Amino acid sequence: MSAEASGRSEAATGGPAPRGTAPEEVALEGADSTKGAAKEEAASKEGAAKEEVASAAGAAEEQAVSAEGVASAEGAAKEGVAFGDAATAALPPREAVADARVRAPTRGNRRLERLLAAANDDLQVKAWWHASAVNATRRLGMSDHSWVHIQVVLNIALRLSRLLFRRGVVASVVTDHGMGERDAEIVIAAACLLHCVGMSVHRSDHEAFSLFLAADKLPELLEGIYEEPERTIIVSEALHAIIGHRRSGEPFTVEAAIVRVADALDMARGRSRVPFESGRLNIHSLSAYAIEEVRLTPGSDKAVRVEIAMSNSAGIYQVDELLATKLRGSPIEDHVEVIARIDAEHEKRLIPVFRI
Repeated sequence: MSAEASGRSEAATGGPAPRGTAPEEVALEGADSTKGAAKEEAASKEGAAKEEVASAAGAAEEQAVSAEGVASAEGAAKEGVAFGDAATAALPPREAVADARVRAPTRGNRRLERLLAAANDDLQVKAWWHASAVNATRRLGMSDHSWVHIQVVLNIALRLSRLLFRRGVVASVVTDHGMGERDAEIVIAAACLLHCVGMSVHRSDHEAFSLFLAADKLPELLEGIYEEPERTIIVSEALHAIIGHRRSGEPFTVEAAIVRVADALDMARGRSRVPFESGRLNIHSLSAYAIEEVRLTPGSDKAVRVEIAMSNSAGIYQVDELLATKLRGSPIEDHVEVIARIDAEHEKRLIPVFRI
């Protein structure tokens, strides 16, 4: 097992899962993949696929996405051990990427299964994930940009999309191209998989570098999954989502907004554990270290309710400066409610609750 994967466990029992794992969702996918697909196909024929999906897997997915936030606090062992300490011996590239494998609940979406398999089998993609982690964490002392960040963002994005679609939000590929919600999931997943590979080149303007790298790689990953012209549509929509996740990205599709917000929601403690504990203190590491948990649930007034638990008011920077900036003005702004709570026994509370 490589150093960047040390500390990971494939299943969590008796405590929070390591950062990047989604135990209930992975179990659901592994145990019920065939049954779930059959159920969805049958439900589709009866015209009630959404309700079937929601009842069959909604609770498990909700727990798992919550686990991503808790896991962030516990499980930074991943790339952190390898890159956070400059004294830690570096691994040869092939060994360093050996354990990198992104997982997410596909809900019987065969195209999504094939896309994830293609990415996980692609050594160039995995090398980009690894190089991005080296640049971000080891060299610059920034928060995690490894394959674990990719997995967390992907799981959050899929969760967001399914909550939104369930409440009637229509994906842009459905509105503008007459495609389906499952195609929208491909756009979202494709963008998540490659949204920050440009960090392997440079921190500055890394979203643009991601765009250039993804432009050649995405058609390759989608080979055999889509034929033309549909493949080019999927690639174009994914590229828009990639460039749209930058601070000034101004996404104008639902899918791009989902990726943008999901990226901002990977904010919990595990993502900044390495720079924080190695003494590289800045507003990014301090504020992220204050985030204890991020939880996504169905909302009452809005489609999605995001609850953020903080141990210190420094976490407000993550919520207001980063998350709010990416949510405001996006096509999903009116459908997402964010509530951040500060639970700090020894800190003087300036505000108990912060709302967007």
